Amino acid sequence: MTKKNIAILTVIVAILIDQISKIYVKTHFTLGEEVVVFADWFKIHFTENNGMAWGFEFGGRGGKLFLTLFRLIAVSGIVYWLTQSIKKNIHSGVIIAISLILAGAVGNIIDSVFYGIIFDSSHGQIATLFADKPYGEIFYGKVVDMLYFPIYEGESFTFFNAIFNGADSWITIGVALLFIYNKYAFPKESEA
Repeated sequence: MTKKNIAILTVIVAILIDQISKIYVKTHFTLGEEVVVFADWFKIHFTENNGMAWGFEFGGRGGKLFLTLFRLIAVSGIVYWLTQSIKKNIHSGVIIAISLILAGAVGNIIDSVFYGIIFDSSHGQIATLFADKPYGEIFYGKVVDMLYFPIYEGESFTFFNAIFNGADSWITIGVALLFIYNKYAFPKESEA
């Protein structure tokens, strides 16, 4: 399999897994609903945010639009990096890493750009896909998060309280792979 095909397959499969899981949760859970998957340290907990890590807000509506447009520009840069890495015949581990980062970025962009116009609200109800009365508008959708691993929950402290999604996972795995394959991803000038 060529490196180009590895990249295409990685991106497509990762985006499909991300979007299928998000659409499933959005159309089967009400906002805030939680299901224990394994013991008490792995849960599906449905939440939404405006697109920043840990649900941070960034300047209201204008900030949300800026963040989405910035992501679209960043994806263009990632596509360029990926195509150049393929042309240079960089190690397959790097190609997979960049492909995962690209898929993660695209997955969250899909939520931000389109979810506001294809879903109705999840507040107190299960959302409808292709709703007659969507909850938002284009570029103002909310990102769906659901993976929750509270490894330790005390009275006033929870270890690892982040709730994230498949797209976030792909980005994290991609960055970890770049660290592992850093000598191929970022060769020194003398090695290049």
